[in-house]
Order: sequence, then structure tokens, then C-alpha cells
Amino acid sequence: MSSLASRLMPAVMTLRGSKRIFSSADAMKRKLARQAAGRAPNSRPPARLAKTVDIRELSIDGWTVYEISPKGKTPPRRALYLHGGCYVFEIALQHWLFVARLAVETDTRFLVPIYPLAPAETADTIVPKATALASALIDEVGARNTSILGDSAGGGMALAVAMQLRDRGIEAPHSTVLISPWLDITGTDPQLAVIAPHDPWLAVPGSHFAGGVYRGPLSETDPRVSPIYGELSGLGSLTMFSGTRDILNADATRFLSLADAAGLTVDYHEVPEMIHVFPILPIPEGTAARAVVARSMVD
Repeated sequence: MSSLASRLMPAVMTLRGSKRIFSSADAMKRKLARQAAGRAPNSRPPARLAKTVDIRELSIDGWTVYEISPKGKTPPRRALYLHGGCYVFEIALQHWLFVARLAVETDTRFLVPIYPLAPAETADTIVPKATALASALIDEVGARNTSILGDSAGGGMALAVAMQLRDRGIEAPHSTVLISPWLDITGTDPQLAVIAPHDPWLAVPGSHFAGGVYRGPLSETDPRVSPIYGELSGLGSLTMFSGTRDILNADATRFLSLADAAGLTVDYHEVPEMIHVFPILPIPEGTAARAVVARSMVD
């Protein structure tokens, strides 16, 4: 049975009006216009993280990038974390808390890029830059000691990066973790309409508009934008999480059948009644999922 905290999450999302932003292309467009006209979002790690981790700010290829390491340690492992936010929203508190806890639990130094939000940069430049970051980590400590993680839009980007590494002839990372990944921005899967009434957070029209902003000059089915349409062989070890009250569950289940046909093994964790990105939320099911993520990184 799901926890009380998880059963309350849909109500919390409803009270926040989270789904209204995604209810139409116009609603998303208005949200992005207000965001562009307002103050720049604070993308810095919260000060409270300094109790458990060391934080270092870097500038790499024009991006602000943060290193998050267990306090006072020189960890043997590296990980790249690509945050969600529909490619148009900034990193959030729960992303930082998730990364900091994993850094301590797995003795790993995380690299967290604050990639420019679309349309400031789009997939044709963002994916290659993220791939370069992952490649540098592999060069530093080897693929066996490197992981790539991402949630939602960041999960889609993480898979696109894994594909780019393979295409460049770079050894696959030890673990690629996809948390409620957005793998297809086209919004054409028939299952979306079945799941949408039960999803308290996401809807197709607004997310499709945001995906269009992110894809820039690329087609909707370009693997850098919608990696579900790419070649899936040779990607190494994948771990994926999805909840059944998340429209992106449609992407996850379709990806599984395609991965199986390509001979790709996916450690898949589907949890009934869970909402979008539940592994990073402050609920017992999130804590349990984080333990699975940690094992995938160190085993």
C-alpha cells in the first residue's frame, strides 16, 4: 500500500495549480513570458547543503556547473546529473537535495550543469555540451566509475547523452539512471490520453509547447530531442523509474518494448499510483527509489 505522504502528493499538486501551466500551449507560453520578464531564477545550491557536502562552482564552455562532493572527502566516483523542468524551468530544491544525499550515500562527486533554459540554448547545442561533460568524467575516472542521471526532461537528455557517447566511440558509463524520463516530445502516444486524467501534474499541450521551444531547429523525432526514436543498442546498463499516475509512463512502457527488441537490458521500477519524478520527492517511496539508484551506481 502506498504511503500517506504519497497519497497526499496529488492534492498538493492540485492546490499549487501545477497542472494549469501544462493545460494548454497558451498557458505555458504565458508562464514562460512571465518568467522571462521577471527576476532571474536562483539556481545556486541551497546553503544548507554545506552541512553534508562540499560545493564548488565552475564555468565550463559558458555554463555554470556545480561540483557536489561528500564533505571533506575525495570520492572515487563521478556522476553527471541533468535536472528536469521541461527544458524551460530551472533546477529546484528537490533536485539539489536528491543529488546531495546520493553524493554522500555513494561517495560520488556529482557534476550538475545549470544548462541555459530553452530558447536561450536548444537541443542542438545543449546535448553536445552535456555529452562533453560526461566524456570528461569518463576520461577522469573511467567509465566503470561514472554514472549519468536525469529526471523528467533531464532523463530524456541523459539518454540522448548516452547515445552520443556511444556514437563517439566512448565506453558506456557504469550506470545511466532515468527518473520518469521524457523520451518523446511529440505527444502522439495514444496512452497519453488514457493516463492524463489521472495525472495531477502534467498534461500534453503545455509540455508539447515547451518541447517545441527546446528542439529549436531539430525535428520532433530527432534522437537528441526524443531519444526513443534513436538506436538503442550499445548503451550499457540502464535503470528506469516510472509511476502509473504520470503521463510519461507512456514513454517508459513503450521504451521497454523497444529496448527489449534492441537487446538492451533495463532495470525497470514501475510503482502503482506514483506521480511524476516520485524518486526525488520527500516521500517513503522516494527514499526507497533513491536506495535503488545508489545501488545501481556502486554495484
